[in-house]
Amino acid sequence: MLIIFIIVLIIFIVLLLLSKNKYSEYTEPLDKDEYKLKDLLSIGLIILDKFKYSYNTEYDRKILNKISELKGPKYSVYYLQIYWANKIALFFIVLLLFSLVGVSMEEITFEYVFFGLFLLGLIVFASYRELDGKVKKRRLSIQIDFPDFLNQLILLVSAGMTVSRAWEKIVDQSDKETVLYEELRVVLGDIRAGKSEINAFEDFAKRCRIPEITRFSSVIIQNLSKGSSDMIPVLLRQSSECWEMRKHAARRVGEEASSKLLFPMMLMFVAVILIVATPAVISLMGGM
Repeated sequence: MLIIFIIVLIIFIVLLLLSKNKYSEYTEPLDKDEYKLKDLLSIGLIILDKFKYSYNTEYDRKILNKISELKGPKYSVYYLQIYWANKIALFFIVLLLFSLVGVSMEEITFEYVFFGLFLLGLIVFASYRELDGKVKKRRLSIQIDFPDFLNQLILLVSAGMTVSRAWEKIVDQSDKETVLYEELRVVLGDIRAGKSEINAFEDFAKRCRIPEITRFSSVIIQNLSKGSSDMIPVLLRQSSECWEMRKHAARRVGEEASSKLLFPMMLMFVAVILIVATPAVISLMGGM
């Protein structure tokens, strides 16, 4: 097992030295807090390039859809490469630690091999679950903020403003840094940069990928392209639906918070039992 550890360590060091300078500029824009293995991602990137990985499997397409929602379609392929590079770097670290543990063992058992394979499978599953969790958190944030934004938009448009002018007023007056308001600022920036309002609202719906946002964008686009006197009543009906959506979203947040508190409460319960039971046990042992 010592030979395996040395071989893996040498491969790891050689790949790191060969790839460090080659991919340093490629990984530089990444946030260190989000990508803890940022300095080791070059190892995964050089392996992906050497094997000419095509990123064209069904699994890749699923991941690409989620990344497009989180990072935007423009840089989705780049972040898909980073996703795989992060997995490979983590795989090497686990392999090094696993082989290092094996050095102290007299013989390699079936349980040891099974645990290693289980750990590697867990890496693949955990990274996907993490990405899926980020997508759900993003959608939940949008669902909570959207009803309030929609109400403000309806009031301003009913007062005589155009949709784009009302949109601009809401965004400029808000200091929120939530997902929805970041997307609203992107739409406003696109329009100011010369993109047509219809295309800007279509892209907004594609990025958010929430049914309520899609319906809202469709109503706005229809009003811009064909003109419709029914826009305000339709938006009012959707507003009431969105408040129900927000109630369900808030309920889910509460349920998740309750489930997260369950484990600490169990620990506190065990601690109380130990505190209460310890004197009784000590006295019984003293009586014996």
